[in-house]
This record gives sequence, C-alpha cells and structure tokens, in this order.
Amino acid sequence: MAIHSKEGPIALWTGAVLLLLAFGLCSCAKSPQRPDYALVLHGGAGTILKKNMDAATETAYRDKLTEALKTGEGILKNGGDSLDAVQAVIEVLEDSPLFNAGRGAVFTAEGKNEMDASIMDGRTLNAGAVAGVTTIKHPIAAARAVMTQSKHVLLSGKGAESFAAEHGLGMEPPEYFWTQRRWDALQKMKAKSDSESPKEAKEHGTVGCVALDKKGNIAAGTSTGGLTGKLWGRIGDSPIIGAGTYASNESCGVSCTGQGEYFIRNVVAYDLAARMKYRGMSLKDAAESIIDKELVEQHAEGGLVALDKDGNIAMVFNTPGMYRGFVKSSGELVVKFYGDEGEGAQQ
Repeated sequence: MAIHSKEGPIALWTGAVLLLLAFGLCSCAKSPQRPDYALVLHGGAGTILKKNMDAATETAYRDKLTEALKTGEGILKNGGDSLDAVQAVIEVLEDSPLFNAGRGAVFTAEGKNEMDASIMDGRTLNAGAVAGVTTIKHPIAAARAVMTQSKHVLLSGKGAESFAAEHGLGMEPPEYFWTQRRWDALQKMKAKSDSESPKEAKEHGTVGCVALDKKGNIAAGTSTGGLTGKLWGRIGDSPIIGAGTYASNESCGVSCTGQGEYFIRNVVAYDLAARMKYRGMSLKDAAESIIDKELVEQHAEGGLVALDKDGNIAMVFNTPGMYRGFVKSSGELVVKFYGDEGEGAQQ
C-alpha cells in the first residue's frame, strides 16, 4: 500500500529518518554506561556459615578482602593496567594466612605446601602459570613472569622455582608457609577414616581476581594451595588456562574455586566465555548455567567470579558460601561471605 503526503515523498522520508534518529538517541541515553573500571575477587567457596564464624574471624576476613579490593582499585583508579591490579590483589591474599594460597596454603599428605597460580591477559590471550611450587613467596608473580619473560605458559616444581629465582622474584624457605591452622587440618584429615575424609574438603580457599581497566582491558588470575592431604603431586584447575582462569577482551574474565577435577573436566572458565561469545548469553546466565546446573548435576561444588567487557559482574557458587567482593568506579565496594547475602546457594 502506498503512503502519500502533501509535502511529497522526500519530506515524508526525512521525517521518518528524524524519527528513527530520535528513537536511537533516546535508546542510547537509557543504556547503561560501562564503568571506567571494575574489579571482582574471591577467597574461596565452601562451607562458610555465619553460625560457625565468630565476630573476630569475620572481621579479619572482611578487612583483608576490603584491603585487597582497595589495593586493586588504587591501581585502576589511577589509570593502571588490569594485569597489575590482578597481581597486586592476589598478592595481598597470598600474604594472608586466612586463605589457601601463598602463606596460608594447605599441606599435602607428605606435610608440604605445594602451590599453583595462573594469570591471563585478555588483550592478547597471553597467559602464564606455575604449579607445585614450594618456595616462591608470590606464586601469582611467578605466573606473570612465565607469561612475560618466557616462551612458555606453564612451569612446574623445581624448574618453576629456578626460573623465579633467576628472575629476581621473592623466595622463602618452606617454613614461611607453615601455619598451625593448616597443619591441624592435615592431622585431622589423617585421623579420619577413608569414608569420612571427603567431608573435610569442604572449604576451598583458593583466591582469584578479575579486573577491567580504563582502557577496556580485562585480566584474570587465580592462586591456590590445592587440597588438604593431596597425593602424588596433584594439580587442580587453578594453574590450567581455560579451566580455572580465562580472560578475553571480547567476552569476559573468569577465576574459579572449588573441586578442581570437575572444573578441569568441564573447562569451566573458557566455557563461560564461549557461551557468551557463541551463544550470546549474558555473563550472569552463562555463569549460573554452569555452576548452578551442570556442576550440580555432576555433584561438584565450587564457584567463580567473572567480569565482562561492559563491567557487569557475576559471583556465582553452589556451596553454602564464598568469600567474595567487588569494586567499581562508581564508588561501590561490596564484600560478602554467605549464601543468604545473594549470588549463590541459600543456607
């Protein structure tokens, strides 16, 4: 059907264009604006219940997570790089005996502290990782050195330690990583029967961080001491790119925590990014479909934090709690522990 106007077809066409432009401008004005920067972190998922947390311990965790967030924010706010922010945040947590990373790493069955870490640059997809290290003060710094100072992605054991020492990274004797709390946890596990032992592995204190800087670059990193009582040089998902850590400027950055074997089998970190890229899923929907559905169906426990290129944040877990928090350029700073605070299983 033809449409006629007294002013003629040109005037009608011009009016239609102006109307479309006005609608477009209106839509743009209503769309959310990407924050100048954003950062999200976790300190592990597991059986974290308010009824088991005394006031002093809760304050200690809250203060340390807040310190880590503010450390990362200080870098991002001043125009710093997302990689620098991720490393700095994780180093704060590696220095704290509260978390299963660095100085707070759990013990293997042999009574050793064996640590893993990885980091990834969303700009280039470059990545670095270390596994099974025992004398590197900040495993996340070693992971970054592997990424920037070698042609490799993953170094392990004595080779990784030699590499770190040669590149001037901080080194410590094994005694530095010894803590009474983790030693007691190992002894308690050894005292349990085989049928009861799995119940002890309920708190996964792995730490991780994802950051988006002012230039739009995403970086992600993860650091852990692994599982209490682990055998045979076991390595989990934390140092494996695509399983425990992933970052791409095209989609998002991810850091995972939980039962590493399942995160490796499901390639969780990369799968989240792939669901966004190839299926057009939102960050939140992609994270929840993996953690709350597929991993639950496999009876796997854990969680993740993620941040997309638009500054949207997800903190998803299927355990009673997860130490977590985020900060944005809007001034919003949030720290949470328990499931009933949102973003995770209720308990």
